[in-house]
Formats: sequence, C-alpha cells, structure tokens
Amino acid sequence: MAFLDPTLLLCVYGFFSSLRPSEPFLTAYMMGPDKNLTETQVVNEIYPVWTYSYLALLFPVFLITDYLCYKPVLLLQATSLVVTYIMLWKTQGMVAMQLLEFFFGLATASEVAYYAYIYSVVEPAHYQRVTGYCRSITLFGSAAGSLMGQLLLSLAKVQLVHLVIITLASASAAFVAPWFLPMPKRSLFFHKGLEGAEERPRTSSTALLEKAEDSSGRLPLNGHDARTICSTPETRKHSSGLVEVLKILFDDFLKCYRCQSLLAWSLWWALATCGYFQVINYAQALWENIRPSQEYEIYNGYVETLATLLGALAALLVGYLPVCWAVWGELALFLLSLLMAACVFVMDTVRNIWLCYSSYILFRAIYMLLITVATYQIAASLNMQRYALVFGVNTFIALMLQSVLTVVVVDTAGLGLDVFTQFLIYGGYFAVISGIFLFAGIFKLASRRRSKQQEEEEEEEEEEQADSPAERTP
Repeated sequence: MAFLDPTLLLCVYGFFSSLRPSEPFLTAYMMGPDKNLTETQVVNEIYPVWTYSYLALLFPVFLITDYLCYKPVLLLQATSLVVTYIMLWKTQGMVAMQLLEFFFGLATASEVAYYAYIYSVVEPAHYQRVTGYCRSITLFGSAAGSLMGQLLLSLAKVQLVHLVIITLASASAAFVAPWFLPMPKRSLFFHKGLEGAEERPRTSSTALLEKAEDSSGRLPLNGHDARTICSTPETRKHSSGLVEVLKILFDDFLKCYRCQSLLAWSLWWALATCGYFQVINYAQALWENIRPSQEYEIYNGYVETLATLLGALAALLVGYLPVCWAVWGELALFLLSLLMAACVFVMDTVRNIWLCYSSYILFRAIYMLLITVATYQIAASLNMQRYALVFGVNTFIALMLQSVLTVVVVDTAGLGLDVFTQFLIYGGYFAVISGIFLFAGIFKLASRRRSKQQEEEEEEEEEEQADSPAERTP
C-alpha cells in the first residue's frame, strides 16, 4: 500500500483542480456586467490566446517536467490555476483577460505532470489501478463543478462572480496537496534510476492489450528495441543530457510512426482533437447567441455535467464493444466522425437551444469513446517511454492545426468570422476527416482482400507441387 499516500494526494489535487463551477458560464460572465466585454473581444481576441499559449508551452513544459521530476511542474500548474481565477475575479479589460488566458494555457500544458508523476513513484503493477483513480476523480470533479454551478445559479440565484470565487477557493484547496507529495528520484528521460536500466515487468493488462492487437499491423516497439534504448551509457549514469534526450526522442518518433496502424489512429487523434478543442472552446459563445444569458435562464452547467458523465460512460463501454478495431477501425472512424460532423451542423443551423445542447452532449460522448479507443490501440504496442512521446506528439500536432484554424477563422488578424460561420466550418472540417477515413478503410479492406487471395493462390500452388511427384510415380 506504499502507493496509497501519493495516489490519495493526487486524487485530492485532481478533484479540486477540476471543480470549476464557473467554467460553463465563462462566456456569459465575460460578456455580462462584471467584465462588460463584447462578443468579438471574447471570441476573436481573448480565447485564441489560450490556443497559442498551449501550443508554445507544450513541448518546453514536457521537457522541463521530466528534467525537474514532475513535482515542481505540478506546483507550477496549481499556482497558474490560482493566478488565473484571481485575475478572472479582480482584473478588468481585454489585455488582462488575454494574460489570464496565457496563465490558463500554462496550466493546461502542465497537465502532463499530473499523469506522469504517479508512474515515477509506484510500481508497474499498480499503473492501471492508479491511472483509473486519477482519471475518474478528475472527471467526477469536473461534473460536480458544472452541476454545482448550475444549481447555485438556478436555485440559489447567485451571481456569476460568486461562482468565480468558489472556483478560486477550489483551486486554492488544490494548491495545498502537491506540497506534501514525495519528490521522485527518477524520471522518464533525464534521470533514470537503477531500475530504469532494466526492462520493467509488464503487467497482465499490458499483456492482454498486446494479445488483442492485430499482429499484422504492429511494430514490435515494446520488446528488444526498448531494452536497447534503456541500456545506453546515459542510462547507466542515471542522467541524460538534453542533446541525447532529443536524439532518443527523434529516433523513437521515426520508429513509432512507421507502424501503419499507429499512424492511422494518431492521424485521427490529431485531426479530431483539433476540431474538438475548437467546438468546446466556442460552444458557449454559440449558446449565448441562441439564448442570451441576459434575457433567459441558461442551463450550461447541466449540459456540461451530462456531457462529462456520458463521455466517461462511453469510455467505459469501449471494452465491451464487439468490434475488431484492427480490421474495422478506419470505417468506424469514418462513420462516427460523420456523426460528429452532423452534430456540429445541427448546433450551427438549427437555432434551437435544446437541439444544440443535445448535439453537443452527443458530440462529446462520441469523441470520448473514440479517443479512448485510439489511446488503447496506440498504447497496446508501445512501452511507457514511447507512448508518452506519441501522445505528446499527437497533442502537439493537434494544437498546431488548431492554431492555424484559429488564426484563419477566429482571430481578428485573420478572417475574424462570427460564431455561426465558425461552426459551419467546423462541421465541414469533421466531414473532411470522415472522408479521409472512408478512403483509408476502403483501401485497407481492398488490401486485405488482395493479400488473402494471394495467400490462397500460394497455398494452391504448394498443394499442386506436393501432389505432382505422386502423380509421376509408376
């Protein structure tokens, strides 16, 4: 039970840092009397700063997190959240809100430390259980925060600024927990302990994942090759320099993305995550146009609560779906991406708040289901060092695409389109993703069919050659 104390502290931190009652009402708060900002300022000039900050900080924070052994970056994230909500409560003006978005981007980029920390202080046998605890508690905290905000707004008739104060109190409570975490003595790349020089024992769950993966589409990335990397001179010294770490990362990057199956799932991950971020970032602005918070009661909190819980349920259902993802993965991505496109088009074109809410919930549930499958399919054939790299690269590519989309579509430096036109483009974006995987699925099935026919022809030739000597015998 040595893992219990750090796990408990991480769960406390995850719960309170995700408990944000003000989150579903952020756009209404900024456009309301408290901040008195216009829709153009909020949507086209303030929100894009988060995207740019997240992109700029992701890779440096990833390296710094590993170099500093996680805990300092957890403290940095906790501090950034506190600063974010102090500014949201006290400061005024567009420049202050843009700076606020920078700090929130820093907090988001630092999330890598939360999930990476636990792997440095617990044994591999506990990875699955502890990851489940940490992910579940953050989802529960997010759902509880959204529900609390809606109930306080609808029943207690509190003002939106009070929800910001409660969120700040929750972030302050989260700030305390990381200080009591033990400092790890090893990390993934820069500081490797003695046990890092040996291949870690694989858990039974890892073995099952490997067994379920389609062997024809796998690259053996968690076998002998992983042990070779771990036995470098830098490992034996227990410390690697920046140049050596970057070289290892680049070599791993090339090896990982040669696997066609991993490449396909990573492509969907990057493309879909880009669109997903755009939809959830600007959904509140869309709802505000359909049902203004200054004139009607809004129910964003209920919607976010349902979306979070159904997304978590969809993720849990992945293990029970009777789908051979190795064979039908691309076609499943085609169909479900098409459904996501339909949800976005409904949100944009049918100016009914209830249909808009329902489409948003379905959209998020589908994404959570597919991102869980993508995580499973990628992680099944990788060791921990490499799936940290692949997940980071996928997220970085998603943010680069999102930044391009934001500059062109949202930012006033680009087209600066209104929110309805933006969502029309996002719907078309998911339709394009769907088309890509339709062609990929058809090509894959055709290739499998040709391969099967060739195997059958080779078997027939072998049988004929085996029978021919017997026919010539007198």
